[in-house]
Amino acid sequence: MSYQPPFTITPRIIDLISQISEVLGRLSENGDAEQALRLRRINRIRTIRGSLAIEGNTLSEGQITALLDGKHVIAPPREIQEVKNAIAAYDKLEAWRVDSEADLLEAHRVLMRGLINESGMYREGGVGVMKGAEVIHMAPPAKRVPVLMAELFQWVNGSEHHPLITSSVIHYEFEFIHPFADGNGRTGRLWQTLLLKQWNPLFGDMPVESMIYANQESYYLALQESTAESDSAYFITFILEMILHTVSATPQDSPQVTPQVNRMLEVLQGEMTRTEIQQALGLRDRKSFRDRYLKPALQAGVIEMTLPDKPNSRLQKYRLRSGSKR
Repeated sequence: MSYQPPFTITPRIIDLISQISEVLGRLSENGDAEQALRLRRINRIRTIRGSLAIEGNTLSEGQITALLDGKHVIAPPREIQEVKNAIAAYDKLEAWRVDSEADLLEAHRVLMRGLINESGMYREGGVGVMKGAEVIHMAPPAKRVPVLMAELFQWVNGSEHHPLITSSVIHYEFEFIHPFADGNGRTGRLWQTLLLKQWNPLFGDMPVESMIYANQESYYLALQESTAESDSAYFITFILEMILHTVSATPQDSPQVTPQVNRMLEVLQGEMTRTEIQQALGLRDRKSFRDRYLKPALQAGVIEMTLPDKPNSRLQKYRLRSGSKR
């Protein structure tokens, strides 16, 4: 192969691969894979929410669940379209091959349908990755994109590295090249999930994207550090750490949550309003309750709204999600 992405396989990377493989082995041997299948729906919802939330989508897990069930949701039309597209894309994972450039373009078309005019095609203009008003990465010129993507797929087709490494390199190179006018992040994360799923089916329903969202600042820092060093080892290490955290917490009836969320679960009885929960916790600060208790509990998927299609309704109540433990 003429093209070799620049990355170093460090002792830490080798150790992470060993730990991930060990956990996956235990999941299979102990029969936990069957339990994972029972949790596939909620994990798929977490995956979609995590990947889109990184891009600024504000829909909650309850609203995504409602859309998945074909219910009406009151939210910005673009954000609803993003979720519907993501649901369709993850449903098509079985049909796509990670080494097919045509399948990648089709995946982008599905993800970005109705959102941009250039869905399913490489960009024709310059793009940069922004953090606020700061440009943290200027992507290669548009005329270089077809060549760079062809080289990347050539490398993928011939890669003899462990799938955990190959998938992470794909993810990084994809973000570096930024081949599309928009939707690069969600497409790159989808493509890593596809390769991991083809290596081990358990990854088809593990919400790695949700873990990345929970560590979003570190995600962007890993991209920046790898670009600055011209070596994606930093990014590979970060992604493998996220994968390890995800597989170590999957499957289970309730995800790892903060002490504040655990306190909230202890006082939650039946269906309660925000005010009732806040009073039961003895909290006066509404913003603190929302940011430290309510939002994290919703994001973790341990509670749900009684009116997910009307998140701001005065009649809104919250209850323990079915299958979650106190």
